[in-house]
Order: sequence, then C-alpha cells, then structure tokens
Amino acid sequence: MLASEVTRAIGAARSIAASVGLAADDAIVLHNSNKLAVRLLPCDVLVRVAPVEHQGAQFEIDLAQRLTDAGCPVGVLEPRVEPRVHHLDGFVVTFWTYYEPVTTGPLPPAEYALALRRLHAGMRTVDLPMPHFTDRVEEAQQLVADRERTHELPEADRALLGDTLRDLRRAIGDRGGVQLLHGEPHPGNLLATEHGPLFIDLETSCHGPVEFDLAHAPEEVAEHYPDIDPVLLRQCRILMLAMITAWRWDRADQFPDGRRIGEEWLGQIRTALARDGLG
Repeated sequence: MLASEVTRAIGAARSIAASVGLAADDAIVLHNSNKLAVRLLPCDVLVRVAPVEHQGAQFEIDLAQRLTDAGCPVGVLEPRVEPRVHHLDGFVVTFWTYYEPVTTGPLPPAEYALALRRLHAGMRTVDLPMPHFTDRVEEAQQLVADRERTHELPEADRALLGDTLRDLRRAIGDRGGVQLLHGEPHPGNLLATEHGPLFIDLETSCHGPVEFDLAHAPEEVAEHYPDIDPVLLRQCRILMLAMITAWRWDRADQFPDGRRIGEEWLGQIRTALARDGLG
C-alpha cells in the first residue's frame, strides 16, 4: 500500500479493534504489499487489512476455521473477536492470533516438508468450493495480454511469459492428481512458532497437484516429500515463476521493488526453459 493508504488502513484497524474491546494504542507494520499485516498492541493481535475490493477475506476465514478443526498446522483466528470480515473506510479487516517468531533462520527442509504434508492431509478432509490452479494461471495470462495494465512489459518478454503460461498450463493440467492446496506455501507464509511451523495467508488456496505447492517451497523441501513426480515439479516451478513474474508487471502492483525483481525473474525463466529444453 502507498504511505497515505497505510495510515488510513492502520486507523481503520485500530478503530475496529477498539469497537470490539481490544486496546490498540500502538501499531507495528509487519508486512506491506498489496495488503497490510499489522501487529496491534497492547492487545497483541495480528490484523490483515486490504482494500474493500479485495474479495478473499471471508473465504480465508471460512477455510481457516475448517483447517483448524481438522488439526492442520495453520495460524488461527483471534478468539477474542467474532470470526468475520470487518469493513471501515474502504478497507476490509480480519483479526488473527499473533505468533512471536522463535527463530530468524530458515526452517529445516525436513520440518518444512512435514508441515506441508500435514497441511495437505488435513486439506483432503475439507469440502469447500475452490478454484483450480489453472484458473489462477489464466488470470496471469489475461494480465500479460492486457497491454494497458502491463504497459511497461517489453514485447519480447510479453511473448515469453504468454507462451510459458499457456504451454505449461496445458502440459500440467490434472497431472499428478488433484487435491486442495495452500496455493502459495512459500517461506514468507510459514511461521516458526512455539507451536511448531504454521502456515498463514490461505486466500490463494486452490485445487491442483501437490507439486504446484512444492514449487513455492525451497528446492530441498521436495527431497523430504514422498512420491513426487520430478518432471511435473520442474514444470510447476517454471509455471509458478512465470505467474509471479507476470504480477510484478501489473501497473497496480505494490510489491516492494517489484519491477526489479520481475526483471530478475524473467532471466531465471529463460535459464530454466533452456535447461529443460522448453524454450
């Protein structure tokens, strides 16, 4: 969010917290991209704030409740607040338990893989309407094709991203079986807590092969996850990289240093395609 939006977003979160009986004299921004993650004190809760057009908040609450009931390793909603989406001043606000980090280093790959396996096992017991991962790929394709929204994307790079997204979407399809996935279980969405590793940010959940989830994790994690198709995993990694690269070129993207990172990822895509003979 822009600085002016951050101030308003924090104000909305503090006002809602006060209205439900939580003391929120101070606010610490933990993460700022297209959404805002804020720790409110002294009540010590985590709030996630997004523009009102953001449509995934209620879905995330519903899924978090189901996964918590299934014993999955996920961050839970704040028990002192009614589990619903709050609206104020053009923002949607949700309340979550704040977890103090227990380590600043990366989680060992074996622990990461075990947490993801537990999450996937629990997700297989949840029955909720959910998009297929190819729906998200299609959104990235539409973005790349929209020259108004991605006006700074060079045409050669536009062709590279468009072809990669199209070809790998077709190649992967329903290979490897389909189940409910986190959608983006990268290290930024896995907290090391005193309760063990916990996944957060569930709004990207979708159906697809587990290799699509593993594509978001460090490469060593897959070595500890059984029965993985290595070819499918390599394809999913390239596809995932093409998707997140496309989003960095959206004129509305607010990911920190997103344009530079997008250019770096374009180079990685070319290298990966050449290595696997897909270019």
